[in-house]
Amino acid sequence: MQFSESWLRTLVNPSLSSEELSHLLTMAGLEVEENVPVAPAFEKVVVAQVLTKDKHPDADRLSVLTVNVGQTEPLTVVCGAQNVTAGMKAPCALVGAKLPSIEIKQAKVRGVASFGMMCSEKELGLAEESDGLLELAADAVVGQSIREH
Repeated sequence: MQFSESWLRTLVNPSLSSEELSHLLTMAGLEVEENVPVAPAFEKVVVAQVLTKDKHPDADRLSVLTVNVGQTEPLTVVCGAQNVTAGMKAPCALVGAKLPSIEIKQAKVRGVASFGMMCSEKELGLAEESDGLLELAADAVVGQSIREH
């Protein structure tokens, strides 16, 4: 059976290291086989809310989004996900983010500047395949690190 470390920490001293927590569980008679992260390492990925969605002027399958990432100004992001809608919340990798398979840079996509990338489970290393953006709950805090969320 698998348990979330964050859930276990609600039951014990949260300042314990992972090794100390595993040791305490083992001493209590529970076997800890492994301590595995849910997702590979990534950084600079935040909860974002899509404010607007417009058709890309030079591409049929792309959209130009305005997204709130908790900064003073919203960002423009070019996105190819089919499930993106105005108002939804999803992870956004900011410029400089290092995902398992890519580093995010400011880029022009078919002539439109993009300042980040909206993410699916696949891009975050949470799944082998994905059909679209990872939809987050409506109460997700915009600008919060996706790891904290």
